[in-house]
Amino acid sequence: MSVPWLEKEMAALRAAHEADRMPHALLIHEAPGAGGEWLANWTARMVLRTDKDQHPDWVRVHPVDESKQIRIEQIRELGEELSLTSHQGGYKLGVISPADVLNRFAANALLKTLEEPPPRTVLILVVTQPSRLPATILSRCQRIRIAAPERSEAVAWLEATRGKGNWNAVLDIVGEAPLLAAESDPEAVVQIGTEVRRGLEDAVAGRSDPVATAERWSRAELPLRLRCFENWLTERIRAQGESPGFLTEVGAVTYLQRPQTVLNIRGLFELLDGVRDLKAALDTPINRGLALETLFRRLER
Repeated sequence: MSVPWLEKEMAALRAAHEADRMPHALLIHEAPGAGGEWLANWTARMVLRTDKDQHPDWVRVHPVDESKQIRIEQIRELGEELSLTSHQGGYKLGVISPADVLNRFAANALLKTLEEPPPRTVLILVVTQPSRLPATILSRCQRIRIAAPERSEAVAWLEATRGKGNWNAVLDIVGEAPLLAAESDPEAVVQIGTEVRRGLEDAVAGRSDPVATAERWSRAELPLRLRCFENWLTERIRAQGESPGFLTEVGAVTYLQRPQTVLNIRGLFELLDGVRDLKAALDTPINRGLALETLFRRLER
């Protein structure tokens, strides 16, 4: 599978490798679903000179099981593995994705590895919200920024990769995130996205029952619903920004028309933080229905 909108970044990384200038730590800051992990894995295959996705000198770190966090034990194991001699006499390489879900203890452990990197190692962090990482980690990484592709390019890629489908509608819902869209059932995404948008508009207008809506959302496809909620808020924040470049880290989607109801921008930011906090806490014994109800009542206000 090729990802044409990443060709410039691929060329830069290939040139750095050929010149023996690969950084010890690389931070790929992607628009959500734009291909950050794909680029990290492509880089790993290039550096390790393999066409396979498994290699004894390649370590991947993701949230395990249903966890939404990367924990200290995982980072300690990564550090120990990278400190060992390469199996094939070349590089050792680690990919952490998404690195912005490192918990505080894991981030501190990672900093130790970044401060004293073993020779001939490359550590790649994939993030959508680098502000969630400590500045001490960010300062030790060379950054690559990946923007979302144009809608026409994303739709053409999805049709070539997955076949015909209502991909425009899917991207309207999940945002300009073609790699995320490629993993989805288009019909199911459109159905849920339509329901979520209708529910949020009803909440703003005071036409919904927050308790009933929260209960319904918490029972099925909550991560997708929260992503739709996040994108819905992001567009409204952008609509009230002063320029197209306003708040580039808030999100990369521009899919909804400017709302007729003007919402308080401070309240939008607080709601966005609340949605992201709930997403990060989905693996904890939180009362999801109550947390959602709180967000809906704040939206009504």
